[in-house]
Amino acid sequence: MELNDANMQALAGYLQKTFCPDVGERRAAEKFLESVEGHQNYPVLLLHLVDKAEADMTIRVAAAITFKNYIKRNWRIVEDEPNKVSEPDRETVKREIVGLMLRMPEQIQRQLSDAITIIGREDFPAKWPGLVAEMVKKFQSGDFHVINGVLRTAHSIFKRYRHEFKSNELWTEIKYVLDSFAAPLMELFTATMDLANKCAAEPANLKVVFSSLTLIAKIFYSLNFQDLPEFFEDNMQTWMTGFHTLLQLDNKLLMTDDEGEAGPLELIKSQICDNVALYAQKYDEEFQPYLPKFVDAIWHLLITTGQQAKFDLLVSNAIGFLASVCERPHYKHLFEDPATLSSICEKVIIPNMEFRDSDQELFEDDPEEYIRRDLEGSDIDTRRRAACDLVRGLCKFFEAPVTKIFSAYVVAMLAEHAMNPAQNWRKKDAAIYLVTSLASKAQTAKLGSTQASELVNLTDFFTSHIATELQAPNVNEHPVLRADAIKYVTTFRTHLSHDHLKACLTLLIGHLCAESGVVHTYAAHCLERLFTTKVNGKPVITKADVEPLAVLLLTNLFNAFTLPGSHENEYVMKTVLRTISLLQESSIPFLPTLLPKLMEKLTAVAKNPSKPHFNHYLFETLGLATRITCKANPADVTSFEEAFFPPFQEMLQQDVQEFIPYVFQIMSLLLEIRVDGIPESYMALFPHLLMPVLWERSGNIPPLVRLLQAYLQKGAQAIAAAEKIPSILGVFQKLIASKANDHEGFYLLNSLIEHMPEANLATHMKQIFLLLFQRLQSSKTTKYIKSFLVFMCLFSIKYNATGLVQMVDGIQPKMFGMVLEKLFLQDVQKVSGHTERKICAVGITKLLTDCPAMLGEYQAHWTPLLQALIGLFELPEDDSVPDDEHFIEIEDTPGYQTAYSKLVFSGKNTHDPLNGAVAEPKIFLAQSLHKLSTTCAGKIPGMISSGLDAKAALFLQGYLQAANVALQ
Repeated sequence: MELNDANMQALAGYLQKTFCPDVGERRAAEKFLESVEGHQNYPVLLLHLVDKAEADMTIRVAAAITFKNYIKRNWRIVEDEPNKVSEPDRETVKREIVGLMLRMPEQIQRQLSDAITIIGREDFPAKWPGLVAEMVKKFQSGDFHVINGVLRTAHSIFKRYRHEFKSNELWTEIKYVLDSFAAPLMELFTATMDLANKCAAEPANLKVVFSSLTLIAKIFYSLNFQDLPEFFEDNMQTWMTGFHTLLQLDNKLLMTDDEGEAGPLELIKSQICDNVALYAQKYDEEFQPYLPKFVDAIWHLLITTGQQAKFDLLVSNAIGFLASVCERPHYKHLFEDPATLSSICEKVIIPNMEFRDSDQELFEDDPEEYIRRDLEGSDIDTRRRAACDLVRGLCKFFEAPVTKIFSAYVVAMLAEHAMNPAQNWRKKDAAIYLVTSLASKAQTAKLGSTQASELVNLTDFFTSHIATELQAPNVNEHPVLRADAIKYVTTFRTHLSHDHLKACLTLLIGHLCAESGVVHTYAAHCLERLFTTKVNGKPVITKADVEPLAVLLLTNLFNAFTLPGSHENEYVMKTVLRTISLLQESSIPFLPTLLPKLMEKLTAVAKNPSKPHFNHYLFETLGLATRITCKANPADVTSFEEAFFPPFQEMLQQDVQEFIPYVFQIMSLLLEIRVDGIPESYMALFPHLLMPVLWERSGNIPPLVRLLQAYLQKGAQAIAAAEKIPSILGVFQKLIASKANDHEGFYLLNSLIEHMPEANLATHMKQIFLLLFQRLQSSKTTKYIKSFLVFMCLFSIKYNATGLVQMVDGIQPKMFGMVLEKLFLQDVQKVSGHTERKICAVGITKLLTDCPAMLGEYQAHWTPLLQALIGLFELPEDDSVPDDEHFIEIEDTPGYQTAYSKLVFSGKNTHDPLNGAVAEPKIFLAQSLHKLSTTCAGKIPGMISSGLDAKAALFLQGYLQAANVALQ
């Protein structure tokens, strides 16, 4: 792809078409761009188009977004895969992108900054050593548009230091950054603070300067997260003085009129609260001299800041600071005074637990966002969550006084509510929240509250204040309190009695009809949690509890999908799944009615898949319904095929990438259930499954391999007759070449060995072994060796051991001796998995007892191999891997790939190729040795007594006695 105007114009034209309302034209443009992105100069051409001042701004922005997505998909170099960006392009991009980003308008600057972050994650610092120096140099420009671009990029690159595990590489990189960046950053901070004072009366300049200060504060957090760097410790006075000044600043020009959006002042103060909380938690000794004045400043901030939503982040971070301080033993004196505790409760906790108008707006207008923030601990940045954390923090040292003081407030709020329930419902809402905060000391998504305060009687509160709310007949009345009551049951489900929970079932099922999106979603979520929770190993709700309510439950769940905003409600779908899972065969009478509704949902969401969790639970439900029905009556599989195949074919034709891995899993399940071979409808699809494009996507590989295994299991003869073995071996060759997917290649190969007649594979077998040994030589990993050993053992079982020896020696004379020495004897102990170890045990037994060469030219290896086999039986699995070995996990492949989401309820049953043939490998070894010893009297006992160590000989004697045989 030449760097010329004609190509740039063509590229601009195709980018223009990606905005086209006509789906066909838009798709064609997208496909074209995808087809040319492998060409050299493509990314450089995109950057030149971004830089073309006379081009339409929408095209330039589109080019910037396309460039960023191209980098995201292709920049990472993946082992065993071709380099998707040429080296000259890589160098040109790194040379040009920083300067280009800094002179672009902000909407383009942000896209290019993201691209730099992605490149930096892969290349910085080793392959991009000049990046920091180039950024630091721009600090001198005095142009805050440029400086903010640099700071934004630095922030996005250094942000990962907050999440990385500690390692020498990480320390080295952070030290490299600190050496070049820490001093210029502090100089910039000092200069920007001065500038903030000078332009205190200039609103436009002030906002730009404060966005710089916020970015500097964010970078400070990242660079200090792993450990306290010496530079920052030495200069703590400068930083903390600046931070304290900013916390106390009150400039009306930085306030916004918008009640919902935080302004520059709130953002910088929020970040400073985070920064000082980090120091209070991790570096409390060094930070101690500064702590009291920050406690005062933040306390003042909390009692003077309003209830508007724009202050939420600031308030939650400020409360978070107090929570982190009050948990530290040597700061507890700051909170000991009962008057202080009362003041905290009255002025900080209760006001920030109260349900505000903005919360009510969110509850009513955007239930999905409200649920995301509130349910099961995801409301990490809300005032309520921060206040709740502060209560828990205070309870660490002052549980009794805190409970006493706060309980008085709870009683007062409940009394206020009782005087006028319609008017004062918010008081009860705050009371429930405060009780939950006091009572729940530890919580998990799986179990709800796992540790409750002994000072709060959860059952009494439930019967007096929660059950009454749920029992009120009109489910649309006081929706907030109903949501609170349901959440209380969800949180304390392991602390309430079975009778209480059982009584809640009917009430919760009734609440599935509530018009409020939050209420019916909470009801569904609570039911799902109750169905899957165990206490002391026993389920809190049983199948017998649910069976009498099943009709009403399933009716209300499916009706919930018709309520506004819940057409694709993931919580409701998950509860449908759990209900069918709990009922098992008792759900079969309902499935003929439910299945068409589920298929209608599937057809609708396939047009625009946007809710991954909903889609996953939908496919899980389809798989589970199939499995339960066909377990009772395998012939019903045909009715499921008739229902599933038309939409599945449509999805495959439309290339609905998100759904294709699910389609393959459900098809595998259907085929595995079948008892009468492969129907024509499956065989018609088979050639399409071997098309290379499907195997390009990593998410397709595990389900596709499983589907091919099902084809081989049910119709090996038909596949051989259709001359498809070479195509399957082509797939095997692609998989075996990849470290990430070689185990999948072995699954396929083992299925071929197990199900395909030997004659059909005979002409291919030598080439298969050659490929396997070439890969072993070029790239040996523990995972590969384990899989290779299992394959060779399966080969010796299904065909014969002599055939294995001849095959290996046919590649190179005497090579099988090296295979025994370097693979079997060294690594068989590493094989993992019950079935895999059984295959190895039986395969090695076959080599020892059914292969003349082992008593001839390879006799020297016979006793060591027997010793290794007894070790496989008796020693723990060797799970060590070499220090320098690493595997590329499937999830780490770069760019957007539809990840493989395994369907739990459509999972593959464990399959034992030796089922029925060998029950107990130790007995099989004893019997096989006995049989061998009768053909060469005296030889075997002599070899064992002279070569086997005493412990192994003792184990062997035990096997022989258990099998009731002796060696001749």
